[in-house]
Amino acid sequence: MDAKFIVFEGIDGSGSSTQAELLYQHFQAENIAAVLSPEPSNGMIGNMVREALRKRIRFTEDPAQFNRQMAYLFAGDRHDHLYNEIDGVMKRLKADTQVITTRYYFSSLAYNANSPEEYEFIYRLNQDFPNPDMVFYFDLPVEVALERVNRRSHQEIYETQTKLTQVRNNYEQVFSDYQGNWLKLDATQPPKKIHQTILQTLTQTFESGQD
Repeated sequence: MDAKFIVFEGIDGSGSSTQAELLYQHFQAENIAAVLSPEPSNGMIGNMVREALRKRIRFTEDPAQFNRQMAYLFAGDRHDHLYNEIDGVMKRLKADTQVITTRYYFSSLAYNANSPEEYEFIYRLNQDFPNPDMVFYFDLPVEVALERVNRRSHQEIYETQTKLTQVRNNYEQVFSDYQGNWLKLDATQPPKKIHQTILQTLTQTFESGQD
């Protein structure tokens, strides 16, 4: 399989990071060059985003303005993540390395849009970013997601029932309109079963003359 840009998406607690790690381990075991490269990235803007999500820095008390500021920051970090000349996604792909990313512009549409107007603004902000080769969307009931995130040592600013309900609804809108390669997965299934489905999908999509 040629180098692909593979994105995992889902609400907090959906298991996307676990599945990204399992796919990375699979590539390593098969001696296939691969990197885990999540968003927010490890760059300067990405670090600022993570601090904001952990409530260690706060730009404003106005939720609408906060969402807009985060949308701009995510877009700036995304550009750096894709195109920086040190370890950017595009450089990795040219070096024949599989790139596995947890969260991409789909997350911005899902998390930072609270109205149709905001959705359109974020869409325009991200419209020039390239589509990934494959997106796996992990769908999970909000109640189950909250049970999972509440077991963590800390919670982030978006991890509330009201917010995650809206995020899940936004994801449904995002993927109802999306024309690229993507697959919706039931995130309540056992991790090993989900992992096998991911491997089968990648094989069927990219090793059977369809790519």
